[in-house]
Amino acid sequence: MTPSMQMSAPAKGGVVVDRLTRRYVRLRNVIAFAVYAFILVPTLIVIPISFGGSGEMTFPPRVWTLELYHQLFTSSSWVGTILQSVKVASMTTVLASLIGVPAAYGLVRFEFPGKRLVMLLLMSPILVPVIVVSLGLYLYLSRLHLVGTTAGLVMSHVAYVTPFMMMTVMAGVKKLDPALEFATTIMGAKRSTMFVKVVLPQLRPSIFAGALFAFLVSFDEVVIAWFLTSPTTTTLPVKMYSSIQWDVSPVIAAVSALLTVLSLVFCSVSAMLQPATPESSH
Repeated sequence: MTPSMQMSAPAKGGVVVDRLTRRYVRLRNVIAFAVYAFILVPTLIVIPISFGGSGEMTFPPRVWTLELYHQLFTSSSWVGTILQSVKVASMTTVLASLIGVPAAYGLVRFEFPGKRLVMLLLMSPILVPVIVVSLGLYLYLSRLHLVGTTAGLVMSHVAYVTPFMMMTVMAGVKKLDPALEFATTIMGAKRSTMFVKVVLPQLRPSIFAGALFAFLVSFDEVVIAWFLTSPTTTTLPVKMYSSIQWDVSPVIAAVSALLTVLSLVFCSVSAMLQPATPESSH
């Protein structure tokens, strides 16, 4: 066998491997696109339905009108639940930020006995099934006579969304340069001063992204709210679920379309605010 023939065999093998790799990548992309389409298309269908008439829910709508949105924003029951959801989500976001930001910084920067246990306890609300969390919160808050109150719902949502806030902020803390914090303490600044004037300004994008995410999770949460709300503290997701059970109103399509757009906007803004991973130096 000549040297040229010996060299051509590995070359042909490499071409075959590259061809199989490209086919695998194409197949993987097609499957991923099909899965995403299967998940997203039913969600996006409600947007054109929401521009239909008030007497039916059909796709595509027979007439194009804003009548469903007019009914939504002129109905005291729907507007009241929207305002309640905004109030609960806003209070939850503020409290989750006050708790989650220092906790995230401490868990990333410091080593202490029982750190893994503390991390597990703080993240447990998203590890345990939400129905179990809801039942536990109901039994606990019923003893404190907080079931059916806004305060009880806010406390429950804070416990549920704080881990989401922490994960976002922890990702931002890991990208900070510890040398800046060390230099500030060397210059005589107190740790609290260093945290407020050095750490927080650098974490502003991560905190804002985490706050958006926490607001969205609290605003959309239905299982915990279903256990803890009363007729006077009903949130928008609970109102939607109740309407589907007892009275399927076409207004639900308008509400669903607004929530879909709100989720897309919040997720897009949150993704843009995430700090880019710094390139490694060579």
